[in-house]
Amino acid sequence: MPQMAKNVYIHRALAFLRHRLTAWNTSGEGIHSPYLFELVRFILRDRNSYYCFADIERRRELLLACTDEIEVVDYGSQGTPEGKSVRRRVCDIARTHLERPEVAQALFRLVNWMGEHEKRPLQILELGTSFGVTTAYLAAPDSRNRVVTMEGSHEVLKIAQGTWRALKMENIEWVEGPIDDTLYSRAHALCNSPDIAYIDANHTYEATMRYAGFLLPLLAEKGVLIIDDIHYSESMERAWHELKKDARVTTSMDLYHVGLLFVDPHYLKRHYNVKL
Repeated sequence: MPQMAKNVYIHRALAFLRHRLTAWNTSGEGIHSPYLFELVRFILRDRNSYYCFADIERRRELLLACTDEIEVVDYGSQGTPEGKSVRRRVCDIARTHLERPEVAQALFRLVNWMGEHEKRPLQILELGTSFGVTTAYLAAPDSRNRVVTMEGSHEVLKIAQGTWRALKMENIEWVEGPIDDTLYSRAHALCNSPDIAYIDANHTYEATMRYAGFLLPLLAEKGVLIIDDIHYSESMERAWHELKKDARVTTSMDLYHVGLLFVDPHYLKRHYNVKL
């Protein structure tokens, strides 16, 4: 194994251990806001299986078993600004790029809970569609929710569209093309004031800070910005630590696999570590 790869694995292992040792807010301990206490205690820690979970997970299993090769254009951390085109098996992409079930299902509960509190359909923006499994979890809580997802790779997006057709989901809109082009030119028109924005695209410090810097001012007053893979690398951790300190962020939660940034001005400036 190359030394760089070893360093990455060591970093992730240490980050995981550090998180497990410091995640003392897991049952809501130390969380003063009743709203956030409820989020952690009754939503993120919920272990019940909802009606749509089995159908979405069956789709995941099909993708994990599919050995077809597709042409993938990568604009992310392993790609280039112009897009790096490679042929990869669907199962390999599914294994490395799909969000873990427990994380995707926590996002489902977050959307469901926010919709119940807001008593209206939500606007959700996703950067990085992959095969559309997490998108399905974001869209499933309420068919009136509007989910806009952005993906740079045509063949990947085609498979995602097949996922949504199979699940009979009609509240998902997609934008194809490099996110560094489509986000700034189309986000205002498509999702002007998102309640939830989810970044799961280019896992680099520069791209994460760029996307977050653009999205934070767009969020609704009680909006949440979700950053995927905050402990993926040292540079992603650096981005996460800087975003927690951003003046526009009032409260942050580290769930290890993802980080939540809340902009509600009624919250105190606090950070919590929560174990899913």
